[in-house]
Amino acid sequence: MASARGQGATAYRDLNRAFGALLQEVQHAPQVGITGLQGAVLGGGFGLACVSDVALADHQAQFGLPETSLGLLPAQIAPFVVQRIGLTQARRLALTAARFDGTQARRMGRGHFVEHDAQALAERLDEVLAHVLCCAPGANAATKKLLLASAGQPSDELLDQAAEWFSEAVTGVEGVEGTMAFVQKRKPGWAP
Repeated sequence: MASARGQGATAYRDLNRAFGALLQEVQHAPQVGITGLQGAVLGGGFGLACVSDVALADHQAQFGLPETSLGLLPAQIAPFVVQRIGLTQARRLALTAARFDGTQARRMGRGHFVEHDAQALAERLDEVLAHVLCCAPGANAATKKLLLASAGQPSDELLDQAAEWFSEAVTGVEGVEGTMAFVQKRKPGWAP
């Protein structure tokens, strides 16, 4: 994002859309995607968590969609978040920039397992991997493709449009103020 700042709206749009392509690639990878969620799982990190097949979360991990508090929108991740946790929860989180922990993430369907320490998280990962390794890779790949087709997918057209909107937001008054406030470690002008 810092390098795109000097290049303008087109650079922001292209960078944002490239992230959407990455999310699509992870979502459609034939391998089982397992994420270990610790620390800050915000914005793009939350998007990546939403395209994983199995999510293991630390109970203290902090999840959220902070984009609107920066004057931006969660352009590329929004369709994946809606798909994973539902429209009602996605609206609440995106429109309030609220944060929540690993336990709440599990209740929303974003964490499959929540552990209270690093050792328990590592043990859970070993357990999940053992189960995955019992499955035929080709059967898993075909099953994943079938499940994804059953749920519907964000379209290229939607993600292209979202990248345009992101570019407009990040170069607009709110986006400039919000991202500068973030870099300068201060609250944006609209925040109390």
